[in-house]
Amino acid sequence: MLLAIDVGNTHVVLGVFAGEKLLHHWRIGTHRQDTSDECAATLRSLFELAGIERGELRDAIISCVVPPLLPIFERTCEKLIGREPLVVGPGIRTGMPVRVENPREVGADRIVNSVATVARVGTPAISIDFGTATTFDCVSRDGEFVGGAIYPGVFVSLEALVNRASRLSSVEIVRPPNAIGKNTAQNLQSGMVFGYAGMVDTMVRRLRKELGEDARVIATGGLASLIASETETIERVEPFLTLEGLRLIYERNREPPKEE
Repeated sequence: MLLAIDVGNTHVVLGVFAGEKLLHHWRIGTHRQDTSDECAATLRSLFELAGIERGELRDAIISCVVPPLLPIFERTCEKLIGREPLVVGPGIRTGMPVRVENPREVGADRIVNSVATVARVGTPAISIDFGTATTFDCVSRDGEFVGGAIYPGVFVSLEALVNRASRLSSVEIVRPPNAIGKNTAQNLQSGMVFGYAGMVDTMVRRLRKELGEDARVIATGGLASLIASETETIERVEPFLTLEGLRLIYERNREPPKEE
């Protein structure tokens, strides 16, 4: 089995694959102060609840956008699996050229998502990840990552607003009954859901003009289903797009360990 780990700013998403099949997946909070012992204890508990024996895990791959946590999760994998994990970064084979001014600036998760998107729908393509930030990642007709856009995430936008506006308080981000809210909570929900969906459609249309009008659009991330249902441009939602990209990159870089 392969353990795939995507370390994000807000959540860590983990998945266990048997071949191409995703058997188990989890989402846990990102805690920058955790040690490798604490991370290992958390993962052991998750494996135990899922009925996974540690000996079944033969390898791991990590994508991380929180630099201080990368060595923590590397040591965690070594403790659990007894082998150094693959890390998505410079030098790893992704099968996707990165055509931007400074490839090292691009978050590993954006490349991982792009690899999975091309495998799903071909090129040209746009993947949108609704996370701490909402990222728009563009792949050209030639299969090259050519950049994209970054926008504040839905939760980040709401948090910033209520922190700066004395009379506003946080609300659950759900679809309101109408665009015209009848109370403050509905007003906020309308802006966060319908307003955000409008932003997504506008961005996708601009990106398609530069990338190709036939570019396919995939969304992933925690709020992808909610926002996508209110847009005109998102064609499909793939909740485990990043995990799938990690699996594909793993297959392009490492042969599984030989049986003893």
